[in-house]
Parts: sequence; C-alpha cells; structure tokens
Amino acid sequence: MYVLLSEDVFSYEIQALVKAFFPKEKITIGTDEITGETEKIWIFLEESNITVSFIKSDNVLVKRTSELVREPKREFKNILKRTLYEVLAEVTGDVLPWGALTGVRPTKLAMELVESGISKEEARERMQKWYLCSEDKARLGVDIVEKELSLLKDIDYKESYSLYVGIPFCPTTCLYCSFTSYSLKLFSSYVEQYLDALFREIQYAGACLNGKKLATIYIGGGTPTTLTAFQLERLIGKIKETFDMSFVKEFTVEAGRPDSISQDKLMVLKKTGVTRISINPQTMNQTTLDVIGRCHTVEQVKDTFFLAREIGFRNINMDLIVGLPNETVEDVMHTFDEIKKLNPDSITVHSLVLKRAAILNMKRERYEEFHFGDVEKMIALGHKYAKENEMEPYYLYRQKNTTGSSNSSRENIGYAKNGKEGLYNILIMEEKHTILALGAGAACKFVFPDGSRIERIENVKSVKDYVERIDEMIERKRAFIEGEYNVCC
Repeated sequence: MYVLLSEDVFSYEIQALVKAFFPKEKITIGTDEITGETEKIWIFLEESNITVSFIKSDNVLVKRTSELVREPKREFKNILKRTLYEVLAEVTGDVLPWGALTGVRPTKLAMELVESGISKEEARERMQKWYLCSEDKARLGVDIVEKELSLLKDIDYKESYSLYVGIPFCPTTCLYCSFTSYSLKLFSSYVEQYLDALFREIQYAGACLNGKKLATIYIGGGTPTTLTAFQLERLIGKIKETFDMSFVKEFTVEAGRPDSISQDKLMVLKKTGVTRISINPQTMNQTTLDVIGRCHTVEQVKDTFFLAREIGFRNINMDLIVGLPNETVEDVMHTFDEIKKLNPDSITVHSLVLKRAAILNMKRERYEEFHFGDVEKMIALGHKYAKENEMEPYYLYRQKNTTGSSNSSRENIGYAKNGKEGLYNILIMEEKHTILALGAGAACKFVFPDGSRIERIENVKSVKDYVERIDEMIERKRAFIEGEYNVCC
C-alpha cells in the first residue's frame, strides 16, 4: 500500500496508524505520485485544510476534509491523524480501542491532561474527542494516571534519578525474545570480563549526577540471576558502596527465570537490601514452556516462589504473556488459576510481541504450524484476575509489531496490591525523571527540567563490544552530561 503525502510530515506516525488497520500490508510513504498500485492513500495538505482520500483502482472510496491548524505542532499532527483514522475506520469497518494514538505510552498524554488541573471526567472526554480513544480505554488511562500520581507524589523529579543495571545473560533464549541477551552456556567465559567492565561504568556513574538523589534501582536483563550468588553479592555491593542509598525507595532485581534461582541467591538478594523481585513463569502450561524454550517446569515456578516467601520477600511480581504459540483461552485461564494459588503481590500481563530480532519471527517458516489464540479475551482474563485478587492497574504501555488482529488494543498492564507497585516501572514509562542505564544494550534517558526534552545515550548491545569499548561507553555519558546536560540542569 502506498501513502502519498503532499508534504513530508509525520511519516512515522502515519505509517504506524495505517499499519494498525492493515497489519499484513507493506506500507510505503512518499511525496511522488506513482502508478500501478491498486490501493493508495492520498494526504493533501493546504494552508487551512487537510484532505485524506482512500483510492482503489483509481476510484476514490472514501474522502474526508478537515480544517487544519499548523501551530502548535502537536495539534497539527493530531488533526492529521484523526482525519486519517476516520477514513481508515470507514474503509475497514474496524475501530481501534486506543483510537488515533500510535505511541507506546498512551498514559503519558493522560498524565499531561490530569496534571494540567482539569477533572478526571474532562480528561477522559478529551482522550475520546482529541485522540478518538474508546470510553473504556480513556477511563483506564486516566484511572492509571491518578494511581501513578498518588504513588509518585513524594518524588522530586527534577532532583532525582533512577538507576538501571543490565545483566545480558540468560539460561537459554526464548523463541519470542528480542532483548539484548546471550545464552550463558555459550557466553559463560565473558561473565567475569563483563562484570569488570560494568564495575568500571558503575564507578563512573556513581558521581556523574552529583547533587541528584537516587530514587529507585532496577537490575534487569537478560536474567540477573544467571550470575552466581558470589557475583550477585559483588555486584550489589559495588552499587551500594558507589551510590548514595539514603533516598532509595525501591530496589528491584528481576530474578526472572525460575531455573536460574537458588536459595543462596535469594538469600544474597535479601541480605543486601533488595526490596522487590520478579519471578516470571510467562505461562503455567508445561507444553507451552517447552515450545518457547523456557527450560524450567511449572513445579519449579511454584517451588521458587514459596522459597522466596520463606526467605522473607514480601513484594514479588510475576510476569505473564498472553498470545503464546498454540495457547487457548482455556490455557490462559489455567495459568491464572495456578497463579492465584501462589498469591503474588503484583503481576504484569504482556501481549506477545514478535519483533524482528525474535527467533519466532526470523525463522517463521519453521513455526508455520503455530496458531495464536484470542488475545483480547486473554487480556480480559488478566483484568478479571486482578479485580478478584484486590489488584489495581498502576502502569501501562503498548507494544508494536504484536500478534493478532488489526484492531487489538495490545496494552501491557501492571497490576498490584496496594503498596506493592513498582515505582521504577512508572518512572520509566511516564518519563518523569532521568534513568541512568548501565551495561550492554542499556539506554540512558536524560529528562531535562521542563520535561519537554529527552535525550537517549545508548551503550553497544554486544557483550564483546561492551567489554572492549567500555571507555567509549563511559565517555559517551561524560561528554553529554558535562556538556549539554550540565548547562541545562
């Protein structure tokens, strides 16, 4: 499908919106007229009007004209997207729950509305009117924002930051995974070299934001618990001796894979002051675990969870994925029934994503026999489970390139019991303050004081490159922090 633009504006957002309605089509955007296309979308911009036409075999099927305001830029973009959405909805008969919103953080817009001082009702109405969100999604977004604001009320965004430390090793690589991770079996010889490089980056980072208070810490991956108990203790010890821990409100370690967790590792996490861990089964169906490459059993999930409780962890999250290969709604229902028996403090329900780097996507011909169930019903089961177990939604983000139908909402939602929410999750999703990220594949997000500018400083993804180029990774941060960031902040 070809999208013809009279001006080269907002092409990324336009492509994302068209792709949402036509997920199987290859979308090309350009400013030059072409022939030979059976379907095309024409977007013509004048000074005070926009016209969007959907053309098939040279016949205009749908045409819509709206008044156009070019300033401010956001309003210009929203008018264009709303007009395009209305045309695509009429052509396809589909309705997108999040309307014309194409970004991964729909609650960020709701946050801006609520923080402007308007009422919840008016914020919901504007989400529906300005962005064409459904009533349910507008309500969900505003409710989550109210929860987030209540949780973050004591954090001074301008004077604080969070720390992310990445451990890019896993027991195995799951079929669906696109994160920076390396099989421990193949890369075990790099672990000590990696930690040496990481410790150097930690040493630099401990003083690079002098004057700002560290609010939350998140050790993620990969699977941090692929490290030995001794290595974990060294890592956390290095963090604690390097950073001022006086103002830390939350310290999370993503324990992740049950087959990487042991009693001695859990005891290290507990005695070193980790306050929140995540044990991630993804599913409680053994057949699915075997298919997706998770080398642990359902029983290991249960045993590990109860062991963590015995050791004293009172804030345990569990990640679940809906839409896994060959799983039915009944399979997902079974997962929630089993999770209910464990009674975790929070859950995060993810929709399956198939990014370019996932094995399931790169070698799709090998897995053609896989089918994917009704993800909307599966997501609804997550809502039902949370409500029945006294959990409320507290953060949300959306994924791109997901499985399923074009009109899927595909949000990933964190639910938690009162007082058990993950503050780091909210801070990184709402982009409220700076995230200092260390390790291979880690990306710092430097949020400027007025919140209108965010700069990313990224590390290389390869473990080998990270080890060999650690001085360069440190210098990237130093140059930015002592330059632009220091001047403004």
